[in-house]
Amino acid sequence: MNKPGKIYSSIGCCGLDCGLCPRYYTDGASRCPGCAGQDFANKHPSCSFITCCVKKKNLEACGQCADFPCPKFKANEFYQQLKESSSYPSYKKVITNLNYIKENSIEEFIKQQKQRIELLELMIENFNDGRSRSFFCKAACLLDIKDLKYSFDEANKKVKADNIDNIEIKAKIIKNIINKYFASHL
Repeated sequence: MNKPGKIYSSIGCCGLDCGLCPRYYTDGASRCPGCAGQDFANKHPSCSFITCCVKKKNLEACGQCADFPCPKFKANEFYQQLKESSSYPSYKKVITNLNYIKENSIEEFIKQQKQRIELLELMIENFNDGRSRSFFCKAACLLDIKDLKYSFDEANKKVKADNIDNIEIKAKIIKNIINKYFASHL
């Protein structure tokens, strides 16, 4: 069960995009339920962000707090300079996500995030060769939604036009398209 005040486990109090993390899509014991999701406390017993944001202030995300950004956060430049993690790049968008929530509302953020999650789930369902989930999560997290959708649509067109059934070839097609966006936009 979610804690009181925490409705969306797909966004971390701290701004992490839990719904775009590979561990959110893992089967078995290592699956993460997202921020304050079911059994979260067993996997992450102490989280100062949840203690402050959810338990003390009954908020969904720190971007809703009048004190954001508080001393718990570093400058956005810090998050941008961290070594790239192939499995979880969401830390790069912590401040961006929370600023979006502060400026637009948690509901508007969730609408945008749902689009990303839907595209991610379609990529996993149609193009995952068993080794690409982390790559798709990275793309869903970091690319502009229009570029992400275009990548998915273009890969689908190519797969259908060339009548491709081989999952490894399908994965390579979409990864090549997405990598062009990474090279030119990130």
